[in-house]
Amino acid sequence: MSTVLEIADLKKLARHRVPKMFFDYADSGAWTESTYRANESDFAKIKLRQRVLVDMTDRSLATTMIGQNVAMPVALSPTGLAGMQHADGEILAAQAAQEFGVPFTLSTMSICSIEDVAAATKKPFWFQLYVMKDRDFVRNLIERAKAAGCSALVLTLDLQILGQRHKDLRNGLSAPPKFTPKHIWQMMTRPQWCLGMLATQRRTFRNIAGHAKGVSDLSSLSSWTAEQFDPKLNWDDVEWIKKLWGGPLILKGILDEEDALMAAKTGADAIIVSNHGGRQLDGAPSSISMLPRIVDTVGDKVEIHLDGGIRSGQDVLKAVALGAKGTYIGRPFLYGLGAMGKAGVTKALDIIAREADVTMALCGKRRITDVDASILHKD
Repeated sequence: MSTVLEIADLKKLARHRVPKMFFDYADSGAWTESTYRANESDFAKIKLRQRVLVDMTDRSLATTMIGQNVAMPVALSPTGLAGMQHADGEILAAQAAQEFGVPFTLSTMSICSIEDVAAATKKPFWFQLYVMKDRDFVRNLIERAKAAGCSALVLTLDLQILGQRHKDLRNGLSAPPKFTPKHIWQMMTRPQWCLGMLATQRRTFRNIAGHAKGVSDLSSLSSWTAEQFDPKLNWDDVEWIKKLWGGPLILKGILDEEDALMAAKTGADAIIVSNHGGRQLDGAPSSISMLPRIVDTVGDKVEIHLDGGIRSGQDVLKAVALGAKGTYIGRPFLYGLGAMGKAGVTKALDIIAREADVTMALCGKRRITDVDASILHKD
């Protein structure tokens, strides 16, 4: 643990501890992965303004996201199959986030169910919703999230159809994994991972299995999932979901100024500038490159968050400086989870918080709530 100094160290550990098919799932984008790479590299183009001889005492990263107190402007992104990076992965990540004081967002496509996570945590978490063709299933998901005490609903807008991810197709990804010679070999070379999986019953999509009509085994689950993402999803559905939910609503997947304006009109509490981690439309711009344009377009009509490409506390600070009220980390916490379970998620959060704190001080600010474009260097 002492040699883990940055998120890249957790990534290296995860690569050696998680079977290739599941590590690749977390660490991949669509088609050529150009947008996935741009999400990271475009942060490096943003330069910080160094300040000296300013009071750096009593610093704080504490702020709010959608009115909820957070230890820093970071939430754990909804990520499918987190429970395949490490046994009971969503539960462990939720516990780490709860203890750290940041939101955890459970994916519809999680291995641990809404009820599993609720039973293992003491504070409300957020739930991410994919809209399926089976509207009764959608209603049921929302009611289950309400019953679990979830404090926000994150509605994903950019996965009406699935972008082609070459690594997943080549790996023959599935949950639970297939038992072909290739997959058996991948698991045999990761004995710690296997022992963890043998000790848990959570190895499939537990938000779906036993809840969706006609889904009784792995083959029916696979075919149901492949057919259920709804290509007809539109703005009217957002209004329908908003009324069903009745609580704080966050819209995820905004990457265009016109869409941002439409999203603001829905009355949502926040929008997330996101390209799904580069996993949907390859060739789309990075999230951070679109953030200033969307902030300029919608102004204070809606709270703006950012997802995609964050690998450090400096990235968090840059996003806040450009107008984001909050940010999300997906791969960084998955690397930590795969590397060392709950302790790895905590380590990822510690790394990001430390980097954000020191960078904020060296840019001449003591409070994250005071960070703005003045900390950015202008050529």
